[in-house]
Order: sequence, then C-alpha cells, then structure tokens
Amino acid sequence: MIIVFLIAISVSIDAFSLALLYGTKPFNCKDICKLSFLVGTFHFFMPLIGITIGNIIINYINLPISLTVFLIFTLIGIEMLKSTSENQKQKLDMMEHFLFAFTVSVDSFTVGLVLFKFTHHYLFASIIFFLSSFAFTYGGLMLGKKINQKLGIISTKIGGLILIMIGLFNFFHLF
Repeated sequence: MIIVFLIAISVSIDAFSLALLYGTKPFNCKDICKLSFLVGTFHFFMPLIGITIGNIIINYINLPISLTVFLIFTLIGIEMLKSTSENQKQKLDMMEHFLFAFTVSVDSFTVGLVLFKFTHHYLFASIIFFLSSFAFTYGGLMLGKKINQKLGIISTKIGGLILIMIGLFNFFHLF
C-alpha cells in the first residue's frame, strides 16, 4: 500500500503544479472546491478505466499523448492570456474545467493499466488517488490565488504563457 500512496502523490504533483498556474485566474472558494473535486473524481475513475478497458482503448486510439497535452494546454493558456482586466470577473467555463481535470488525470489512467502489479484493492487505490489529487489541486489553486492577489493580472498572463510553453514542449517531443 505504501507504493500506492507514492503513486497517488506522484500523479497528483502535476495537478498541483498546473493548479498553481491555473489558480491565478479569478477563482472564488466555491470554484476552487468544485475544480478540486472534479480533478479528484477524474483521478478516482481514470485508474479504474485503465484497469478495465485501457488495453482496448490503446489498441484503437493511436493519438500520441504529447499531442493531446499540446492541444489542451495551449487552449487553456490562450484562454488565460485573453484575460484583460484585473477586476474582470469572468464566468468560468465548465468545459475548461473538464479539460483541465482530464489533462491532469491522464497519468492516472496509464497507471491503472499496470496497477494490478502493485495491489488488487483497486477501489481503495482509487480512493487514495482521489484524496491525494483533491488535496494537491486545492493547495495549488489556493496558492495560485494568493500569488494572483499579490501580482494581479500579470500572474494570469505568466501562467498562460507557461501552459503554452509546456504544450509546445510536448508538441516538439513528437518529433
């Protein structure tokens, strides 16, 4: 079970780092809790999906994960760059939340493909993944919010640029 905890933390670290950047957007506490719960929910189900139907999906979908990361991060980054005013209270797009949650939980899916090597308690492992990713996402969003309060709209633009750079980095790893 120690290995399951370590895996849960490792797949949650990317959620934390991206939540830190994403948290510079104008979130309220309710939105932070919703997004953290959504990320946790994705981290709960993705390993289970990986265990049950992962091999079938891998055989039929041949889209490189680096291309997927590039597309999603670039879209989120561009959306963050479009923020124009420090006082702007934009309605947060639920699709943007789903894309974020999906992106940071893809690694949980791939872990699910080999989770049987570490435990046969899949439901317990998924609960650990949920709790870990919820906590890391919540912490990243809250810290990002604090950074935004100190630096203002420039922090959102920096976060957007960093996401685009991560996306481009993944895109160029395709070649």
